[in-house]
Amino acid sequence: MKKIILLPVVTIAALLFSSCAAPTNAQHKAGLGAAIGGAAGAIIGHQSGNTGKGAVTGAALGGVIGHGVGSSQDKRNAQSNY
Repeated sequence: MKKIILLPVVTIAALLFSSCAAPTNAQHKAGLGAAIGGAAGAIIGHQSGNTGKGAVTGAALGGVIGHGVGSSQDKRNAQSNY
Protein backbone atom coordinates (compact mmCIF):
# COMPACT_ATOMS: atom_id res chain seq x y z
CA MET A 1 0.00 0.00 0.00
CA LYS A 2 2.80 2.42 0.87
CA LYS A 3 4.52 1.92 -2.49
CA ILE A 4 1.30 2.62 -4.39
CA ILE A 5 0.89 5.98 -2.62
CA LEU A 6 4.58 6.89 -2.54
CA LEU A 7 5.21 6.76 -6.31
CA PRO A 8 2.58 9.36 -7.32
CA VAL A 9 3.57 11.63 -4.42
CA VAL A 10 7.24 11.54 -5.40
CA THR A 11 6.42 12.07 -9.07
CA ILE A 12 4.20 15.07 -8.34
CA ALA A 13 6.80 16.57 -6.00
CA ALA A 14 9.51 16.17 -8.64
CA LEU A 15 7.37 17.91 -11.23
CA LEU A 16 6.46 20.75 -8.87
CA PHE A 17 10.04 21.46 -7.90
CA SER A 18 11.52 21.19 -11.38
CA SER A 19 11.89 24.12 -13.71
CA CYS A 20 12.37 24.70 -17.41
CA ALA A 21 15.56 26.71 -16.93
CA ALA A 22 18.93 25.05 -17.29
CA PRO A 23 20.26 24.01 -13.89
CA THR A 24 23.21 25.81 -12.38
CA ASN A 25 26.37 23.93 -11.56
CA ALA A 26 25.30 23.90 -7.89
CA GLN A 27 21.96 22.29 -8.72
CA HIS A 28 23.45 19.79 -11.14
CA LYS A 29 26.27 18.76 -8.81
CA ALA A 30 23.89 18.51 -5.83
CA GLY A 31 21.66 16.09 -7.74
CA LEU A 32 24.59 14.09 -9.00
CA GLY A 33 26.18 13.99 -5.55
CA ALA A 34 22.91 12.89 -3.96
CA ALA A 35 22.47 10.10 -6.49
CA ILE A 36 26.03 8.81 -6.12
CA GLY A 37 25.98 9.25 -2.34
CA GLY A 38 22.65 7.46 -2.06
CA ALA A 39 23.89 4.52 -4.06
CA ALA A 40 27.15 4.30 -2.11
CA GLY A 41 25.29 4.70 1.18
CA ALA A 42 22.86 1.93 0.26
CA ILE A 43 25.73 -0.42 -0.57
CA ILE A 44 27.60 0.39 2.62
CA GLY A 45 24.39 0.31 4.67
CA HIS A 46 23.47 -3.07 3.23
CA GLN A 47 26.70 -4.50 4.57
CA SER A 48 25.79 -3.35 8.08
CA GLY A 49 22.12 -4.33 7.78
CA ASN A 50 20.76 -0.79 7.44
CA THR A 51 20.27 -0.18 3.72
CA GLY A 52 17.65 2.58 3.99
CA LYS A 53 19.47 4.57 6.64
CA GLY A 54 22.72 4.32 4.69
CA ALA A 55 21.06 5.46 1.47
CA VAL A 56 19.45 8.49 3.12
CA THR A 57 22.65 9.46 4.90
CA GLY A 58 24.72 9.01 1.75
CA ALA A 59 22.26 11.01 -0.35
CA ALA A 60 22.21 13.87 2.15
CA LEU A 61 25.98 14.04 2.45
CA GLY A 62 26.49 13.65 -1.29
CA GLY A 63 23.96 16.39 -2.01
CA VAL A 64 25.59 18.82 0.40
CA ILE A 65 29.09 18.13 -0.90
CA GLY A 66 27.93 18.27 -4.53
CA HIS A 67 26.17 21.58 -3.93
CA GLY A 68 29.33 23.01 -2.37
CA VAL A 69 31.44 22.00 -5.34
CA GLY A 70 28.91 23.29 -7.87
CA SER A 71 28.44 26.56 -6.00
CA SER A 72 32.18 27.11 -6.02
CA GLN A 73 32.22 26.54 -9.78
CA ASP A 74 29.33 28.98 -10.25
CA LYS A 75 31.16 31.67 -8.27
CA ARG A 76 34.37 31.11 -10.23
CA ASN A 77 32.48 31.29 -13.55
CA ALA A 78 30.71 34.50 -12.48
CA GLN A 79 34.05 36.14 -11.59
CA SER A 80 35.66 35.13 -14.88
CA ASN A 81 32.78 36.63 -16.88
CA TYR A 82 33.63 40.15 -15.70
